[in-house]
Amino acid sequence: MVLTLFETQQRYINAFFHQIDLEKTNLLIDLFYTCQGAIIFTGVGKSGIIANKLAMTMLSTGTKAYFLSPINALHGDIGIVTEKDIFVFLSKTGETQELMDLLPYARKKGARIVSLTSNPKSRLAQKADLFVHLPMEKELCPYNLAPTTSTAIQLIFGDIVAVALMQKKNFSRVEFAKNHPGGMLGKKITLQVKDLMLTGDAIPFCHSHQKIMDLLPTLSHKKCGALIVIDREETLEGIFTDGDLRRAIEKEADLFLHNPVCHYMSSHPKTVSPECLAWDALQLMEQNPQKLITLLPVVEGKKVIGVIRMHDILQAGLSGS
Repeated sequence: MVLTLFETQQRYINAFFHQIDLEKTNLLIDLFYTCQGAIIFTGVGKSGIIANKLAMTMLSTGTKAYFLSPINALHGDIGIVTEKDIFVFLSKTGETQELMDLLPYARKKGARIVSLTSNPKSRLAQKADLFVHLPMEKELCPYNLAPTTSTAIQLIFGDIVAVALMQKKNFSRVEFAKNHPGGMLGKKITLQVKDLMLTGDAIPFCHSHQKIMDLLPTLSHKKCGALIVIDREETLEGIFTDGDLRRAIEKEADLFLHNPVCHYMSSHPKTVSPECLAWDALQLMEQNPQKLITLLPVVEGKKVIGVIRMHDILQAGLSGS
């Protein structure tokens, strides 16, 4: 039964793709592209939910848009509508009474009227400045009642129009990220090392002449898994990691404890700048899967001003490669 339903819905959706008026669709995209105000979506019931979603999609992809409930519009909210706006009425039947009640008032505000409906003979189709027919054979619902195929078609059509507008406006990934600062893409493009790095007393500094035994408390308490070796001007000289400690123990037992850290440190560690993207720092840390780096010194000029830990990058919501 489930397979049959999938096949039936696929047939209905394919019929929509075969019958959609591409010329009208291009006219709609051009109209949206030249809009000097906002694109206002409205609808009732399930069509209203789709209309709200499409408005949010357009808003996040570079097109000024919002959803306006027809009930709220008729009780004061229509005051925000201007003659520069485009009012998009979404309805399967094109006869939804709440939308018909709203339409003359939207027109009095000077807004252009667009109707998207599956009924080309409907009043909403007849009274719109631009009507785009969303062809539909029938609902997947066995009684042809519950909005199933019709809402799928509305969503597909609206998303295609939104993406077409993105392309027409050359809306970039950077611009998309700025609209999604809490999402993965936004963080990848906007979150910098300086936003996450440890500074001041949190940095596990040491000097090259200090003995390992004297540095173990710092290595433990700073919880960075490494020591940053600097000179008097805080210029980076090297890094001593937990891995270096383990290798020294395996090679020299406890004899190494009396030796200076410079005997075991890596003299040319990888570094990042504070303006480096946290995502790029993470990629640098994971560059060699056989030898993961969990901490990088942050250098400005020649001076160490902080450290960035893999743990903090992952905690910020950026996942590895």
